[in-house]
Amino acid sequence: MPDEQTLREAADEIVAAPSDDADVEVEREQGAPAIEELDAETRARREAALRHVRKFGDPALRASAVPIDRFDAALKREIEMMTELMHDALGVGLAATQLGILHRVLVYRAYPEDPVTALVNPVLEWTSEETETGEEGCLSLPGVHVEVERFAGVRVRAQEETGQERQIEAEGLPARIIQHEMDHLDGVLILDRISREARKEAMRAMREAAEGGRRPSGGEPDGGANGAQAEHEAQPAVSSAKAGPAGSG
Repeated sequence: MPDEQTLREAADEIVAAPSDDADVEVEREQGAPAIEELDAETRARREAALRHVRKFGDPALRASAVPIDRFDAALKREIEMMTELMHDALGVGLAATQLGILHRVLVYRAYPEDPVTALVNPVLEWTSEETETGEEGCLSLPGVHVEVERFAGVRVRAQEETGQERQIEAEGLPARIIQHEMDHLDGVLILDRISREARKEAMRAMREAAEGGRRPSGGEPDGGANGAQAEHEAQPAVSSAKAGPAGSG
């Protein structure tokens, strides 16, 4: 496990592997305009931001983040930087591990009119019994969009950048984003939550994106919104979860 000094240096100066893939897709849930509809400045800022995001195959995406125990100016800068990168990349959420920083920090904004929420040391305390299957993309997985089953509602205990404790209750899209980003903090990707066949399709989509630079489609995976149950279909799971009154485990 990295020592605190190493982590702080990483927070102050991101050492991220640059990406040559300028056509990484936006997470569809946010309803962002198609890439060809972006003006030149927005597209340039997006491409610059995406170069900081670690892509599939980077060891940081499989690492477990460590809790924050210092709430100082460095943490504030880290959160500000993550917020700016998420905004410029046209994403709806971003976890510190996606930037190669092994801190339990995430930021998200489900809808453009919402303020950005930063969660430090988030813990999933409760999940609903109900689950929902919906399409997810990931800035770290170019070209991939797959159907993922998530808990419809969650309650999360976390801290603000000041160390103040807070509790978040979310359902629908915000709940999905929180679960997605908390997965990142535990080294879990959406590829781990889909069927074997859907995973093969996703890998093919990433290869096509890397080889041809064209806009691929992840396809309709088995066990998607229509309810087809594929072999080895992933069940809803929690990240950093404590046993809750319903649906946890």
